[in-house]
Amino acid sequence: MTAITFDTLELTGLLRQSGIEAKQAESIVKSIAKAQDGLVTKEYFDYKLDLKFEQEFAPMRTDIAVLKWTLGILTAGIVSIVVKIYV
Repeated sequence: MTAITFDTLELTGLLRQSGIEAKQAESIVKSIAKAQDGLVTKEYFDYKLDLKFEQEFAPMRTDIAVLKWTLGILTAGIVSIVVKIYV
C-alpha cells in the first residue's frame, strides 16, 4: 500500500504555534500518522480491483477461447461438406 507522508515535525510546530501544548500536539500528530496506515490510495484500490476482475474473468476467457476454436472447426467442416457437394 502506498504511504501518504507528511512532515510530522512541521505539523507539531503549527499546532504549537496555535496554542496547543507540546504533549497534546505530539499526540495529535501521532494519531494522524497512525490513522494514515489504514488509508487506501486510489492507485492501490484500482490495482486490487483490476486483479479481482482478472481472477474472476479468467475462466470465462478460457471458455470463450474453446468456443472460438470449436466454432472454427465446425465452420471448416461445413465449408468442406458444401465444397464436396458442389464440386
